[in-house]
Amino acid sequence: MIEAGAIDCDIHPTVPNLKALLPYMNDHWREMVITRGMDELNSISYPTHSPITARADWKPAEGKPASTLARVQAECLDPFRTSIAICNCLYGVQLLFSEDMASAFSRAVNEWMAREWLDKDARLRASIIVQTQNVEMAVDEIERCAADPRFVQILLLASGDHPLGKRMYWPIYAAAERHNLAIGIHAGSNYHNPPTAVGWPSYYTEDYVAQAQAFQTQLTSMVCEGVFSRYGHLKVVLLESGWTWLPAHLWRLTKYWRGLRMEIPWVDRSPTEIVKSNVRLSLTPTDAPPDKAGLEKIIEHMQSDELLLFSTDYPHGQFEGMGVIPEGLSADLVRKIMVDNPRATYSRLLETVS
Repeated sequence: MIEAGAIDCDIHPTVPNLKALLPYMNDHWREMVITRGMDELNSISYPTHSPITARADWKPAEGKPASTLARVQAECLDPFRTSIAICNCLYGVQLLFSEDMASAFSRAVNEWMAREWLDKDARLRASIIVQTQNVEMAVDEIERCAADPRFVQILLLASGDHPLGKRMYWPIYAAAERHNLAIGIHAGSNYHNPPTAVGWPSYYTEDYVAQAQAFQTQLTSMVCEGVFSRYGHLKVVLLESGWTWLPAHLWRLTKYWRGLRMEIPWVDRSPTEIVKSNVRLSLTPTDAPPDKAGLEKIIEHMQSDELLLFSTDYPHGQFEGMGVIPEGLSADLVRKIMVDNPRATYSRLLETVS
């Protein structure tokens, strides 16, 4: 059941190769890339040949999946009757240790996105790619891109150097609130730290499953450190996080907030209420029970029909055919997930969409 006018909150146009970014670098960084013989900054946390990285029918015979506008239009935008799609380009700028180089690549990716994608299809919007190695530089890039209303979000990773609630990151949230930008936290890691709390795993399966724990940690950090107390209008979207873990996590977090709230007096609302007002989650991947009754129980436990946002996660392989909407959702809820909730979350969409 695909609702006409769908707003897809998570698609992944792919930088085809490093050469594609060179026209969007200044002379110094273009020369550095060429002189050093730099290769690719591969997509974060998505091994090229892993089955989940791209669905089989979305893998081209040559080149990378989702690396041309024509493919994205034919495989994603047109079939899903998409009116707007938010591009979250996963490129390895966060892997770099040089703050200056990371900023140069962030700017190049954002310019490439604006010129090669947003300029060529009016349905597209994008997230601002930033490095968090240097928050001041990240804010400079946000300020630069915010002048273009087609950028509707700032993209961060679920796993990085520090919990995202730390005050070192607050200038990013201040800039987001100032410009009505959402904060998107996407599955991925800069791999400066192990992706699990107990060290390095052996297999990609372990890494991917552990992303849910990273999202839980980041959500807890942002609540307990007081991000939402300070920035009350901020919207944070958890992208490719799964979502069925949320009710149990909130029950636990709210229970211990009640018992330990004297430690964090600035958290003056329950974590459950904060999430209902300030946090959203992308629909895909749907990690729900396969039966209709089980899915309905999970939806009931979420206690809100405003939390989920439609996403295909294109070209990642999370479902088959057109089966992006789980069976068993009511028509009213599907409408909210596919259209109403994204519009309410991304206020900048209203600046460019009638």
